[in-house]
Amino acid sequence: MVKYVIARQLMGKRVLSLSGYDIGKFIDAEVNSVTGRISTLILEPDVTSALAKKLSPDGTELKVPYSAITSVADYIVVDTRNM
Repeated sequence: MVKYVIARQLMGKRVLSLSGYDIGKFIDAEVNSVTGRISTLILEPDVTSALAKKLSPDGTELKVPYSAITSVADYIVVDTRNM
């Protein structure tokens, strides 16, 4: 139940790099079935972002490991060096 509440709160949040560049928006998460912890965020890349095009050249969904997340508030901020 808790994971659905958290996913609902994150749904649609913009994802930015530490430098402030828009990467995309949160659309889903992969959750470890044993621990229940989020392992990967799945993003819809921003088609106008050069950084998003670099990280996902084919424009398909972008997977961000949980370890790359630095903060979550109004935006989800990720360290692209850990991707």
